[in-house]
Amino acid sequence: MASPPSSVAAGLLISILASLLMVSSAGNFHQDFDIVWGYNKAKFLNYGQVLTLNLDKESGSGFQSKNEYLFGKIDMQIKLVPGNSAGTVTAYYLSSKGANWDEIDFEFLGNVTGEPYILHTNVFCQGKGNREQQFYLCFYVDDIPIREFENMESYGIPFPKHQPMRIYSTLWNADDWATRGGLVKTDWSQAPFTASYTNFNDDNALYLDLWTIFFLRFK
Repeated sequence: MASPPSSVAAGLLISILASLLMVSSAGNFHQDFDIVWGYNKAKFLNYGQVLTLNLDKESGSGFQSKNEYLFGKIDMQIKLVPGNSAGTVTAYYLSSKGANWDEIDFEFLGNVTGEPYILHTNVFCQGKGNREQQFYLCFYVDDIPIREFENMESYGIPFPKHQPMRIYSTLWNADDWATRGGLVKTDWSQAPFTASYTNFNDDNALYLDLWTIFFLRFK
């Protein structure tokens, strides 16, 4: 393996054009995801329509999808940690298993109150990454991809379309590097930190030669 000012963080919509192996109906978190880390810090709310992750000084938390995806479109609304989120990372990523795994990373690096999150991205193909890019989020991106990772397999460059991946998200402390290279530390007096997730949908299958991997919209 990832805020705008708090008034903006209230509705960050992430639509990832990933690959879909199986198509399901509009999601229920309790049916579609498992808590895999920090079991007592993650909660299903509103009959599975909302999932929250929490981070305190003891540990963070995380979940993964029960399904694996190879082609398709995945939508998820994420409310990032509001206020002073310095030192925290809200990671949302897709990853396969094994030594030669594929992975697509979106890591939202927290900041002090009133400062925007930084979006840290990376792509792993057959276990090799080092394709990192960072973005300062603006107020509206609305259906415009902010990063494209082109399929160049014809030139011998691996492309992550052969291994089905699960959806993962984690909320964790990374104050050794996340905010200003580790200069700003997590203020544990603000804990617990909370990120929430809603409106999961994975029921649109399509094939992409040029894989547009990230959309977002602020509400």
